[in-house]
Amino acid sequence: MPTSPTYPAQVRITEVGLRDGLQSEAAFVPTATKVALLERLMDAGVRHFEATSFVSPRAVPQLRDAAELLATVRRRPGVQLSVLAPNRKGVERALAADADEAVVFLSASETHNRKNLNRSIADSLQDMREIAGVARGAPMRLHGAIACAFGCPFEGDVALDQVEAIARQFAELGFAGLTLGDTTGMATPPLVRATVERLAARVPQLPLALHFHNTRGMGLANVMEGLAVGITRFESALAGTGGCPFAPGATGNVCTEDTVHLMEQLGVQTGIDLDALCEAARELERVLGRTLPGQVMRAGPRLRRYAAEAQAAAVG
Repeated sequence: MPTSPTYPAQVRITEVGLRDGLQSEAAFVPTATKVALLERLMDAGVRHFEATSFVSPRAVPQLRDAAELLATVRRRPGVQLSVLAPNRKGVERALAADADEAVVFLSASETHNRKNLNRSIADSLQDMREIAGVARGAPMRLHGAIACAFGCPFEGDVALDQVEAIARQFAELGFAGLTLGDTTGMATPPLVRATVERLAARVPQLPLALHFHNTRGMGLANVMEGLAVGITRFESALAGTGGCPFAPGATGNVCTEDTVHLMEQLGVQTGIDLDALCEAARELERVLGRTLPGQVMRAGPRLRRYAAEAQAAAVG
């Protein structure tokens, strides 16, 4: 008989809803509302955030208040506020705003990299070297991210050799870790296993995180496969919001409260209060004024009970 997988005892979940979750929203969410959501998530036990992005406000107007958000939010011990920064200017702004960490990214796909960053991969790698020089000696950490690590909507499959080559560049420049991004939900469990095992064996000095989108309903299956191969860092978005605005067919991220519920059912600790997280998700739904994809926020945990007398009975 096949043996059951062994899962880690504890994982770290990075909440990306305030960045990836909101970046495509057309109506600007006021800074005070973002700060209130961020602090509510801290109260729920979330300790790692990708809180905003220092990108061009022309490209992503929703995040034009990045510096104001970091200046306004009440910092707490043990809470890490990361920001996305696609280039040297973004990293310099992140340094000036006292971000704890800057996430520097490029795509494993040449076509997507040009659509997303208006740069070739070679140019982005050169930018990354300059960024490493700018941040050297600063208290802010650098974390790498590879978009389209499991496939590209323009090019199809992405070669593992390409993903590994980019990962090696991040490792050689002293980045603290690397996120593999499933930008348009093209990952599958076998591909997750193959990619993680390849990088863990060949670039072992670079801790890996996984960032899945639920475009094809495979998000939590991929999370479970990541757990099974030893990953302890995952990224997700409150209420399942988000999606890359520069990739066709992209839909929401794996949902944070659904991920936390899964972890609880597997006996994996997150340190996050699921009930408080679901209430934060419902608040985000109220803020955005529409139904969001999260499921546990509506159904509740598996063993939630209801009063039988309050439910209608079958007739006949």
